Amino acid sequence: MGQSPLGGDAGSVLPVREFLLVALVTAVLTFLLTGLIRLLAIRLGAVAYPRQRDVHVVPIPRMGGVAMYLGVCGGMLLAHQLPVLRRAFDFSWDPYAILIGGGILVLIGMIDDRFELDSLTKFAGQTTCAGILVLFGIQWVVLWVPWGGDSDTGGSVLILDQNQGGLLAILLAVTLINAMNFVDGLDGLAAGIGLIAAAATCAFSLHLLDESKGDVNNYPPALIAATLAGACLGFLPHNFQPARIFMGDSGSMLIGLMAAAASTSVSGRANPSLWGATESIAVFSPLFIVAAVLFVPLLDLLMAVVRRTRRGESPFSADKMHLHHRMLAVGHSQRRAVLLIYLWAGVLAFGAVAFTIFDVFFVTWGLAIAVVIAAAASFLPSVRSSR
Repeated sequence: MGQSPLGGDAGSVLPVREFLLVALVTAVLTFLLTGLIRLLAIRLGAVAYPRQRDVHVVPIPRMGGVAMYLGVCGGMLLAHQLPVLRRAFDFSWDPYAILIGGGILVLIGMIDDRFELDSLTKFAGQTTCAGILVLFGIQWVVLWVPWGGDSDTGGSVLILDQNQGGLLAILLAVTLINAMNFVDGLDGLAAGIGLIAAAATCAFSLHLLDESKGDVNNYPPALIAATLAGACLGFLPHNFQPARIFMGDSGSMLIGLMAAAASTSVSGRANPSLWGATESIAVFSPLFIVAAVLFVPLLDLLMAVVRRTRRGESPFSADKMHLHHRMLAVGHSQRRAVLLIYLWAGVLAFGAVAFTIFDVFFVTWGLAIAVVIAAAASFLPSVRSSR
């Protein structure tokens, strides 16, 4: 079987079953290990006692992110043993970056789950782990912008040097890490959003893998997204309301790091010479996916920083005015609030994927209908209360 110019097999079959197997194994391992980590957290005293800003009313152990990371390690190990998925390791250091950088970040999260680290220390740890991704090669090389080109290209491509690409990758990683940390306020919320973001990114990576006839550059982001989706899926049964364990900072920060790594891996190394104008935009869809699925936490993060700065407080100080708290105040139950945020995240994320794969006309109408349904479900309690 011949080799394609991109490093893949010219007649290769899309390895959907292999990626699905890795995701399911990761989910099973995470599910089984979470019970053991729960007992360990109780023994170590890593327990979240109810505070004024919290929603839960009974002490709940944390450190669930440790089980998620161990599940990811198991999924990566399985992928390394599969001949097709081993290409993610043979042609890239990306999986090793996740294992090392993610492991250090989970360790920092474990310490915070037990001893409550200050915000500056956590920020330094987050930046360090994002820097590890860059050292292993997960950084931006090219960046498409919608200006400076002609009518045929529809834009221009910026070629970034190592410093520029590294700084952009670190900025994205730290932003997503903190966004996921901020949104982790209701049972199952962060895990569900992580699952949706990872599934959408994996779907788009597989689409690119198919379109490029097996380009090896598309294996690492698909693998990272598949293992992240599996870890979130395996953790959700333990964490959905009523939660028996929280993922803690060890889990929420891991989700943010892996989401940033997957989107950077698939978008930052795109080869613009192989794509037309429309495809050049489509290659960067993972950024749109992550931005769409994390619109709620990113908006929440921005509002929190502005709100606390205006009060003269630290941007990282805690309060009870996050968007999920506001949804509870409107009249939604915990489960309904979480499911509604799932709905919005799914509509935005998979809508972004659909725009790059299917006919724009039908996707636009379908997305408009989905947005109307989501908006109606979100504001229904307000309408009832006003009556």
